[in-house]
Amino acid sequence: MDVLYFAWVRERIGLPKERVETGAATVAELVEELKTREERYALAFADLSALRVAVDQELTDFDAPLAGVREVAFFPPMTGG
Repeated sequence: MDVLYFAWVRERIGLPKERVETGAATVAELVEELKTREERYALAFADLSALRVAVDQELTDFDAPLAGVREVAFFPPMTGG
C-alpha cells in the first residue's frame, strides 16, 4: 500500500510517500511497524493524539482495518481560517 505523510510528519520522516508491504490488520498496527523502522518514524508517531489518519482518502480512526486498502495518509489536525 502507499503511505503518505503531510506537513510536519513529512518533515520528520523525510519522505512525502512510500510503498509499504505490511501484515498489519489495522492502522494502529501499521504505525507500530513503522515506529520500529528508524528513530525518525518513532519521533513522527510518538504522539498519536497529534495526528489524523485517512484510509483511501476517508478520515478514520487508528483502529480502522487495512484489508484491501490502497492508501493510508498521516497528517496533523487541520485548522480552518
